[in-house]
Amino acid sequence: MGNVTELLKNLSAGDRSASSQLVQLVYDELRRLAQHYMGMERPNHTLQATALVHEAFLRLVKQERVSWQNRAHFIGVAAQIMRRILVDHARIHHADKRGGDQPAINLDEDGCLFSPEQSEQVVELEEALLRLAKLSPRQSRVVELRFFGGLSEEEIAEVLEVSTKTVKRDWVVAKAWLYREVQKQSTSDQGGQ
Repeated sequence: MGNVTELLKNLSAGDRSASSQLVQLVYDELRRLAQHYMGMERPNHTLQATALVHEAFLRLVKQERVSWQNRAHFIGVAAQIMRRILVDHARIHHADKRGGDQPAINLDEDGCLFSPEQSEQVVELEEALLRLAKLSPRQSRVVELRFFGGLSEEEIAEVLEVSTKTVKRDWVVAKAWLYREVQKQSTSDQGGQ
């Protein structure tokens, strides 16, 4: 882990050669993260986990104004970037489709269970998460790191520099809020047709 932190500091300082060494150390973890994301997507998704890892890593190493703190910080940012890639992909895929008889998103302790129309739900969750970020940036970040990043409560606490108890409380509150928001959105979409 110390090597990752050192390489991240070198990368922040402008040492582009650190990226090739860094990818060797974090590739498996980024791949696990991408597989977690792709497992929540529709079965016939055109984006593959490997492509998601590569796209995210390219965006990560191009970050110029990030002062990397440690491995958990790096993985947290990777989760955010992967989320953005998938949401952008979902928006493009469903540009002509909106609404329908979509069941609500179910957030559980392990993350999210999607219906066969996952891409639409990813967009709905993203929209709700953006609204939550305006009300409570920390709760939004907890959801992002736990659901999208697959980080443990302890890792999230480290990234956010709060207690594990705070992370647990934020997760419960944010999960309930997001469920209500997505339900509200699904109901208004169905009523507007």
